[in-house]
Amino acid sequence: MCLSASTHSKRSGPRRVPASSFSPSSRGRLTDRDRDRFQGETLFARIGRAVCRAGCLPRKELFESWETAKRVRRLFRGGRIVDLCGGHGLLAQVLLLLDSSSPAALVADTALPPSHAAVYAALADAWPRLRDRVAFVTASIEDVHLEVDDLVVSIHACGALTDRVLARAIAARARVAVVPCCQDAASCDTGRLDGWLDAATAIDVQRASRLAQARYRVWTQTIPPAITPQNRLLIGQPIERAR
Repeated sequence: MCLSASTHSKRSGPRRVPASSFSPSSRGRLTDRDRDRFQGETLFARIGRAVCRAGCLPRKELFESWETAKRVRRLFRGGRIVDLCGGHGLLAQVLLLLDSSSPAALVADTALPPSHAAVYAALADAWPRLRDRVAFVTASIEDVHLEVDDLVVSIHACGALTDRVLARAIAARARVAVVPCCQDAASCDTGRLDGWLDAATAIDVQRASRLAQARYRVWTQTIPPAITPQNRLLIGQPIERAR
């Protein structure tokens, strides 16, 4: 938000809101009133100000997408981004901004939120190179065609949806990164490890094991727990693609 002269102190400059009052785990929407929280010209700050202008993105999604995307880009470059169960598609767009060698992104969801267009428009206004490079489709996981060079991603594909994302990536021999949530022992495989581990951890261990058995190089990481307690990040790359 552009502050009027009356809200500035000549001695102290623009007002800064204490960081302690701004939880990254909040599901409240980012709006123009939050723009001053994203100071400076770092890529994250610029993305933050852009989505504030959209006025509709839950705060948690910004932090989840950023922390996931930067970890994925430390490992993988290039390839079409395919964001399954993608919602607003912010993860796909941040991945494009972090690496311009990816030609395009596809965001698929069975029910795209109506506000996805506002988020995309705000980011494309700030980065015109995103225009015509991001496509949104209403489709199930199984309806999206995948190629071997794709980078398949998904944040919080609930319960067995994560397993379906992994299965599609494995079938295509594509690179994959997921942040699972809502692990359900009734619909997901614990590998009978829930006698030693809590069910959610057992399910994610089984997912990592499934990737390894499919001849994937596996990375197990986390994003900050201050954003979400369901913060495990599982990344895989087919062994034949490893350098």
